[in-house]
Amino acid sequence: MKRDSLLLFAIAVMLALVVPGWPVSSRAGEKKADVSKIHGRIQFVTSFPDYKVRVVNSFADLKVQVVESFPDKPGRWQIVESFPDYKIQLVEAFPDFTVKYVKSFPGPNR
Repeated sequence: MKRDSLLLFAIAVMLALVVPGWPVSSRAGEKKADVSKIHGRIQFVTSFPDYKVRVVNSFADLKVQVVESFPDKPGRWQIVESFPDYKIQLVEAFPDFTVKYVKSFPGPNR
């Protein structure tokens, strides 16, 4: 019995060393948001968002420029109240990606 427990423990340790993310894994089917495709008409919501976003001052995944028209490039957002392309919820923890508001040169951070 003790030998079986030791064997199971050794297998668990080897799995933890070999398999990335084991035993803690991310949410099923979760993948990093492709921020280079997020542009257009944006609506801020408090529930049922397409993405959860945190606003930061440095090391952002996406630099966002708020525009009045032609939100046709990555990082250019036109804030709307209806008929959005994307629904965004601003959060303080566990975001899908982070943004920084800029006056010029929007787009994904390289």
